Amino acid sequence: MLRRTFMSSLLTAAMLGLASVAPAKAADLVVFAAASMKGSLDDVAKAFQAKNGTKVVISYASSSQLAKQIEAAAPADVFISADTRWMTYLVEKNAVRKEEAVNLLGNRLVLVAAKDSKASIKIEKGFKLAEALGDSRLAMGDPKSVPAGKYGQESLKFYGVWADVEGKVAGADNVRAALKLVSSGEAPLGIVYETDAKADRQVKIVDFFGEDSHSPIIYPVAPVAASTNEARNAFMKFLLGPEAADIFKRAGFTTLASS
Repeated sequence: MLRRTFMSSLLTAAMLGLASVAPAKAADLVVFAAASMKGSLDDVAKAFQAKNGTKVVISYASSSQLAKQIEAAAPADVFISADTRWMTYLVEKNAVRKEEAVNLLGNRLVLVAAKDSKASIKIEKGFKLAEALGDSRLAMGDPKSVPAGKYGQESLKFYGVWADVEGKVAGADNVRAALKLVSSGEAPLGIVYETDAKADRQVKIVDFFGEDSHSPIIYPVAPVAASTNEARNAFMKFLLGPEAADIFKRAGFTTLASS
């Protein structure tokens, strides 16, 4: 019964982690973006529309899900991944414009708990994560497909605690779904990006994972090869400009490129 309840909560969190998107019109610019960008990218899209007049429709999910959809000819104009692996995957499939791909943003990996949690954990070699979890679950993206989960697994292996917690992992379909499990109280601890933690007032950062404990967290962006919407070029330029950079920085991202 407990497992069934938890799995139901996991499914609900996954559904809540993604925004419902209204069908796009032919003139709309369709952007497929990593779930961790929700909020900041919404603000960037609004600013772009105010200047350019083109409506931006954004579909959020895990980078792997979006890449597979683009590979299957889903109608998208721009793709923003939460890691380089899925962008490279599409480059190799000739599904995005390789020559226009840019490393846009950086992020940091954090351990989070509910805002009223008394958890106090210092992330270091052999830290007592399994002990802190007890019989509960660790919320994180699925390491097999979700970039944040992959980074989290790398870090936990680096600190020598992955084997202790592997059986306790609740692998979510995207990082925002993992965050929801913590903010709703379904999981006491979770591994998400710093920007996710800042976006949810129901959680707090317990500690930061060392940047040397995982692969660099890089968000690349590229136009989709099949796109014929000329507004994609203006949007790409806007993403690299100072107005978008200010929005991303306020959300906690590091900007890696500028126009």
